[in-house]
Parts: sequence; C-alpha cells; structure tokens
Amino acid sequence: MKAMVRGCSLTSLVTPTPKLFVGHPFSPLRFKSMASCVDASRSQTHEQDHSRISRPSFADRVPSLPICKYRVNTLHTRSVTEEVEVDEAEGDVWVKMQDEARFDVTSEPILSSYYQNSILSHESLESALANHLAMKLSSSSLQSGTLCDLFVGVLEADQNIMDAVKNDLRAVNERDPACISHVHCFLNFKGFLACQAHRVAHKFWLEGRRVLAVMIQNRVSEVFGVDFHPGAKIGSGILLDHATGIVVGETAVIGNDVSILHSVTLGGTGKVCGDRHPKIGDGVLIGAGSCILGNIKIGDGAKIGAGSVVIKEVPPRTTVVGNPAKLIGGKNNPIKLDKIPSLTMDHTSHFSDFYDYCV
Repeated sequence: MKAMVRGCSLTSLVTPTPKLFVGHPFSPLRFKSMASCVDASRSQTHEQDHSRISRPSFADRVPSLPICKYRVNTLHTRSVTEEVEVDEAEGDVWVKMQDEARFDVTSEPILSSYYQNSILSHESLESALANHLAMKLSSSSLQSGTLCDLFVGVLEADQNIMDAVKNDLRAVNERDPACISHVHCFLNFKGFLACQAHRVAHKFWLEGRRVLAVMIQNRVSEVFGVDFHPGAKIGSGILLDHATGIVVGETAVIGNDVSILHSVTLGGTGKVCGDRHPKIGDGVLIGAGSCILGNIKIGDGAKIGAGSVVIKEVPPRTTVVGNPAKLIGGKNNPIKLDKIPSLTMDHTSHFSDFYDYCV
C-alpha cells in the first residue's frame, strides 16, 4: 500500500471493503482506489484481518497447465461459488474506472473534457478501449474512426480478449507501485495499451488478415515503442513495466501473470525459420535489458535477472543472471524460489549468493 495517495496519509484513510483481485487468485490485497479517500463510512476491520497476508507461495499452488492463448486463472482450482464471486468482481472493473474518472475530474477540472471523451461518455469498456486505442494509433492517413470500428468489432465479439484486458488492468494496478488507479493505467500506461492493441492484431493474424495485423503492429511500434509481432501468443495478467524497447518475435509464447520490464527481447538466434522464439511460462519475471534467444522454455515462476542473455532452458522456480546467464546456486543445486516472482516484483533476492560485490 502506498504511503501517500493524493495528499492523504494512510492514517487518515478509511479502508474500503476489500475486493478479490482476480488477475491472479493468489495476489495480495491492495486497495489503491481513489474513491477510498472520500469514503469515510467504511469499517477498518478488513485492514486488520488482512494485514498479515503474504505474497503468494509456490507451496500454495497446484501445477499449472500447459501454456495456451488467453488461458485465465489456471494456477489453482476454485469452487463454483468462488467462480461466481470472481465473475461478479470482473464486472466491477468498468464501474471502478468510471468512479475513478469522476474523482479525478473533481481533482483536476481542466481534464474534464479529456475524461469525458475517453471514459465517461462510453457505455462499456470495449467502446472506451477501442476509442482510446484508435486515437493513440491514428495518423493523417489512418483515420481514428476507421481504427475504432476495427477495434470495437473485435473487442465486442471476443469475450476471451476482454477477460484478458481486465486481468491486465488488475495486474498493472496490483504490481506497479507507480500506478494510481485502474483509469490511470488505462489512459497513461503505454505497456498496457500496446498489449491490448497486440491482442487485436493477433486476432486479425489468426483470421488471415495479416496485412492489417502488421499495420497495427507497425503503428504500435512507432507510437509506443513496443514491437510485438502479431503472431506472438500472450496470456492474461500481463505487466509490461515502462515497456519501451520490448521486442517479441513471431513464434514467442508468453504465459499468464508474466511481468516484463523495458528493453527486453524475446528473439531468435539467426535466420532459422519455423518455431524459433522463446516460450515463457506462467508467473515469470523478466528484468530490464534481458535477451532470451531461441526456441527455449523459461519454466513457470522463473526469474531472469536484468541484463541477462539467456540461450538455454531455465528450470521452473529458479533464477538466472549474467551474460551468458547462469543459475543462481549452480546447475546441480539451483536455489528454488518459494514465491511467484512476477507478483512480488523482487529483482534482487539471492543475487548476493552469486555476486560477491552485492551489498
């Protein structure tokens, strides 16, 4: 929880009733909604009840399923009742965004027109996202109206994509301490926007509309500085932190609940054709400036240290660092992580065991 929210100290805030974060079922509860600053009628009991909740542990999860496109919430099992609760919570994302937008407008009236056009005038998340992406990616020769029609057609027709969009929103809001709210992510985080534009481009790619898919990829690369080949497959609950300089090849696969920092490359090793790019498991954390090259598997819950060059398979729940990357703890007895690194966003644990100069 942040120490300060819009000038309000934590001691002066009253914690709202907690909502289940469903981008990943084991994610810790963090209440960052701006509406909490003005909601003085809620009880503080929930903060006491949940103050001891720790980051998710691998001991609490069942083995994940093989990576597949847009697979949501596969890291554990839930009862029917829990599924209903999750579905209801997912429906609240758009409502939360509208509430956050209204609060922002009261704080910064100068942005009222921008928020009205981007959020408050729309009846659905699909419409708002299509419009926002179209405005960002349009050019003098590529009208926003044309792009908006393309985007909204895909988003309204594919519920799997919209589930992934909502999970991405929650992932950024949960894991990135710089994220103020869901609407803040939606409007301002180019990693989130690039990811959603890629989902649309990938849909066109699968439908054989490859010229259109590559056009969207090119505009995303020019505007956001993120180069995802439209053939690449990605899961949900994705955080592209800062995002500048991320490059993902055509046959790459990214699992669920993955966090990737800026200047990361998931590339090939040369002019080899066919399946030639990395396969990233669930819960993986990839540090800034890392290069993962070739058709290799990065196991579930692995951590790639910043600046690493990885050209061999990485076992699940292990950490590699360096150029060329080496396993912390050694190949025969690597140190096993007990928490999901993409959720903890811990980039330095166990590095001192590998580097003598770490302090």
